[in-house]
Amino acid sequence: MSSEKKKWGAIILCLVIGYLATKSTDLQSSLFGRVVMGGPMVALLISMIVCNIIPSMDKDFKAGTTFSSKKFLNWGIILTGGTLSFASIMGTGVKALPLIIFNILLSFTVALLIGKKIGVSKNTSVLVGGGTCICGGTAIATLSRIIKAADAEIAFAMAAIFLFDTISAFSYPYIMTGLGFTDNQFAFVAGTAINDTSSVAGAQATFQAMIGNPDFNGALNVKLVRTTMLIFVAIVWTVLMARDAKKNGEAAASDSIFSVVQKTFPMFILWFVVMAGLNTVGAFSPVGLSILKKMSKFLFASALAGVGFKIKFSEVFSKGLKPIALGGITWACVAASSFLFAFLFAGYIG
Repeated sequence: MSSEKKKWGAIILCLVIGYLATKSTDLQSSLFGRVVMGGPMVALLISMIVCNIIPSMDKDFKAGTTFSSKKFLNWGIILTGGTLSFASIMGTGVKALPLIIFNILLSFTVALLIGKKIGVSKNTSVLVGGGTCICGGTAIATLSRIIKAADAEIAFAMAAIFLFDTISAFSYPYIMTGLGFTDNQFAFVAGTAINDTSSVAGAQATFQAMIGNPDFNGALNVKLVRTTMLIFVAIVWTVLMARDAKKNGEAAASDSIFSVVQKTFPMFILWFVVMAGLNTVGAFSPVGLSILKKMSKFLFASALAGVGFKIKFSEVFSKGLKPIALGGITWACVAASSFLFAFLFAGYIG
């Protein structure tokens, strides 16, 4: 088989795995009433299993998986921008903005400080911090391209986020009902302390059933505002990476930070912001938005399939335990912040 055929065979395989993983969420919903594991994580696990079964992969096959992990990731991020809106910050969830901003600062601070202390790479710490405070896998995917994270770092961060996201999605509705939280208090905590949007939707569905109100959507409204903050976080990390490039001598000494940003700014982030702007002015119909969401999830899953083909289980168990511990610590700090806010500012929340 020619090298080009092997490369395209790997790309097609990643697309097939991405499609099956994305469709698995429908099966999960019908079986369990909610999405237990997001499509990208399913794709990552499937490709990791295949990678560990196959004795070895040649460079041509690896070239195809590398193409998938990078290009599909970029395209998925761009399409995700079209599902976000600057206008949402002024919507229902605007009251939660102070808590969201505090949790973003808290998450990155804890992840970077504790990560350094326990020997986790800076890139992995950034991904864990971003995944915890913004939106799980989507934030990890976006930030990984900005900070040039290795595939193993992406996989470790995804595993750390998924584990604790699952725990919170299943337990929070019962914990907050037991504590006597109001509907709005639940919305604040679930919307700011559960990572993935599908997990927030699952927790909200459980809470809806418990309170007997199928029209309650407060948690998703708060989560929408939180997800929109990915735009600003992505821009901030782009500027920080440009500053580091100048500081480390990777840019000319005479260059200003602005000029370095101009030279190093990832174009997919520019298109990501453009797509968000188009959605803000109502450029996409409801059908169009639905297609963008489905396509972005499919591309993320296909990209993570490419990542999984480079990860061995032995590496996860030997090098991935510290990132998972870091994910737990960061998750606990953000959860404590949201619960404490709900207690102290119950009058403000309503």
